[in-house]
Amino acid sequence: MKKEFDFFDRPKVQKALSGIFVGAFLGLLVLNFFFPKKAYFVWDAWPAFYALFGIIGCVLLVIIAKGIRYIVKKKEDYYG
Repeated sequence: MKKEFDFFDRPKVQKALSGIFVGAFLGLLVLNFFFPKKAYFVWDAWPAFYALFGIIGCVLLVIIAKGIRYIVKKKEDYYG
């Protein structure tokens, strides 16, 4: 049976989208240094704090989810 590829399954499209997302992230990160911010907390004034906080948060979520997978995983024949 031939596997049908969706538009987003194509390697060229995936590579292009990855480049667009990384470029947008880096562009916004650079722009963050040029615009003044009103800081309510000490860490609000740190350059690129929220970008780094978001990246670290996403990575931690994936790592924690992989760890929880071993706790809640069922055996292959659990339902059968």
